[in-house]
Amino acid sequence: MRSMTGFGRGEATEEQWTLTVELSGVNRKQIDLAINLPHRLHELEGDVRKQLTAAISRGRINARIVLTNGESGESQLSIDESLAAEYVAAAKALLGSDAEVTASDLFRAPGVFRVEDASVEPAELRGTLTAAVEFALSELSAMQEVEGAHLREDLENRINTIESEIGFVSEIGPSVVEHYRKSLFKRLRDGGLERLDLDDERVLREIGIFAEKSDISEELTRIASHVTQFRNYFSSDEPVGRPLDFLCQELNREFNTIGSKANDAGIAQRIVNAKTELEKIREQVQNVE
Repeated sequence: MRSMTGFGRGEATEEQWTLTVELSGVNRKQIDLAINLPHRLHELEGDVRKQLTAAISRGRINARIVLTNGESGESQLSIDESLAAEYVAAAKALLGSDAEVTASDLFRAPGVFRVEDASVEPAELRGTLTAAVEFALSELSAMQEVEGAHLREDLENRINTIESEIGFVSEIGPSVVEHYRKSLFKRLRDGGLERLDLDDERVLREIGIFAEKSDISEELTRIASHVTQFRNYFSSDEPVGRPLDFLCQELNREFNTIGSKANDAGIAQRIVNAKTELEKIREQVQNVE
């Protein structure tokens, strides 16, 4: 289990060029990539996007990529010596051979000094960029797994709590019909019908209808299945955020059904407790890749 939150940094060098990649991940329901590449490497964005998509199933990933030149920096100063000599000769011809032309004069002369970007072919750095992204992904994944371990521990504790609450519901569920039968007979006696035959077809039909409406055995079976699946996903190496989110929806559906069927204060309270834990699980699942 991995969290979607994490950070990774990778670096790779090709001759004088160094590529540094920083990846930061946050929560999103779908995969969302924001890639910031140097302009000169813009044509390699598709390669980076494909590499990230293959490694990440969902979440927002911000990728910051920096290109540096280890020998001379990204830019270098160029001097046009022949043009500078022409400026000096022109000044002496105009002002006399004794005229002094200083360096500051030449700095103001157009075209003598130029700042030029070091050239690079994007195709030559494709493999270097792939390696840097791979290193960053490795660090990002390691951090996400650490965060995921904490999430898993919290989710396991909450699933255990839900299982305990539903276990209580399973125990008292069968007694609900018997409680209803006693309550029905009490109402009949209170209404002056104490001589009514308890085997009267109308009484039995009433009890039968209530028993059918309040039967929660199917819901309990499905809840047990969902809880088992939940635990199976905890130990999976695959992205499990989406299936866990789906299981949360299904568990909530079963809880609501039991709450509407049971007609028992004890069961109702246990369902409220289970739904409270489930809501916390749903919040945490939004962090799971």
